Amino acid sequence: MELLFEKSRVGRSCSILPVCDVPDAPLPAEVRRKTPPRLPSLDENEISRHYNALAKRSFGVNDGFYPLGSCTMKYNPKINEEAASLRGFTDIHPLQSAATTRGALKVLDLCGSYLRELSGMDAMTFQPAAGSHGEFVGLLLIKAYHKARKDAARTKIIVPDSAHGTNPASAAMAGFSVVNIASTNNGYVDIDALKVAAGPDTAGLMLTNPNTLGLFDPNILEITDIIHKAGGLNYYDGANLNAIVGIVRPGDMGFDVAHLNLHKTFSTPHGAGGPGAGAVGCKAPLAPFLPAAILPHPVLRSDAAGLSHRQSESIGRVRAFHGNFLVVVRALAYLLSLGREGVSAVAENAVLNANYMMARLKERFDIAPGAAYAKGSPCMHEFVVSLENLKAEKDISALDIAKSLQDMGMHPPTMYFPLIVHEALMIEPTETESKETLDKAVDALFALRERADSDPESLRSAPRFAVIGRPDEVKAARTPVVRYNFG
Repeated sequence: MELLFEKSRVGRSCSILPVCDVPDAPLPAEVRRKTPPRLPSLDENEISRHYNALAKRSFGVNDGFYPLGSCTMKYNPKINEEAASLRGFTDIHPLQSAATTRGALKVLDLCGSYLRELSGMDAMTFQPAAGSHGEFVGLLLIKAYHKARKDAARTKIIVPDSAHGTNPASAAMAGFSVVNIASTNNGYVDIDALKVAAGPDTAGLMLTNPNTLGLFDPNILEITDIIHKAGGLNYYDGANLNAIVGIVRPGDMGFDVAHLNLHKTFSTPHGAGGPGAGAVGCKAPLAPFLPAAILPHPVLRSDAAGLSHRQSESIGRVRAFHGNFLVVVRALAYLLSLGREGVSAVAENAVLNANYMMARLKERFDIAPGAAYAKGSPCMHEFVVSLENLKAEKDISALDIAKSLQDMGMHPPTMYFPLIVHEALMIEPTETESKETLDKAVDALFALRERADSDPESLRSAPRFAVIGRPDEVKAARTPVVRYNFG
């Protein structure tokens, strides 16, 4: 497919902007570029066809089953988009006075109050632009807390080996050293190893519960207590909150700060570079360190929470104004549509769908060896299949199965994660999929398992019917082409 730059022809254009009706105000010469930008020149017809062709090449939840583990790729209700398109929300400006934006501030405050209740936190900010950004902010709060207490020795963050890859990266970015804790044979945090690791140099623990194996750790209260007794803080990675939302609160598990992925749990758009929102909540002792724009907003606050926000202690802004406001509008529309009973039904159905699919796949596939659910326990919102034996016996890898699923109209599950499971496929069906869809997905995987015996080469060469076949993975990783060469 040609790029816009390759389709460009000198002199082509389309009139999409009105003639300027105010005097021209040119920039000073010293800040103007010396050469014009290299922008493509196309007419409106070609532009429209180009983006329509791109849309046909993409695959989203609207196209088919999207069981990407640990990412909760669920359907985004269209009413969310309608709410976010209301002119009262789209036509305001962040520099307007608070007195003229009380409705928008009320949206932020109301959504924040619901999320504080669901997470068990006392204060909330919507400034972070994504979940990973929220991780970084949460760790900065932990760092600021220890600094305010003049506890400079706390330089280490404990991260289990079943954690998300962004956890150690965020900890390192915040200036901490990372201490890795191995999991037990069942996939839980090793309590004995945690006791050894926790000490006077521990700043905190980063944990996802349920973890990336789809297991809720039964020792969670003991885990968080170990960190608290060592003088550290507990950070909750909200990536898997979809499994427990409305059922269990991170704050009640002993967590002091949490980020919530609005795109995973609360049905706002996911991926494609944003805009997103990684809301961060914290307990009252950490509230003074939050970025500006703490919620509830001072203009609306009549409370009583007694939460203070002293600019001198704040970690500072991490995003302009209140973050990506329209994403919060979408999340609030979702929460209002569900109501209290509907929120908990999300978690119940997400867990039900995952356990149904896992129970069927057990007939032909190996479930993650050692994981508690491989021994008969239920999983939470996701589970992990291991193709290690299939790879050894038939030389069919997790990549082969994933690529073959593309030919069957499905998006592949997450591959090769978590790292503690060899040839892993992590499957998260979410609560928005029907039993019929789950059955079709299982049947497709069963068909591929049969082809592994009868026609293995067809799996190794898949996808055969996608727009793009199988690329050279090594070359793509080592010599990526990420910019257009104008020659």
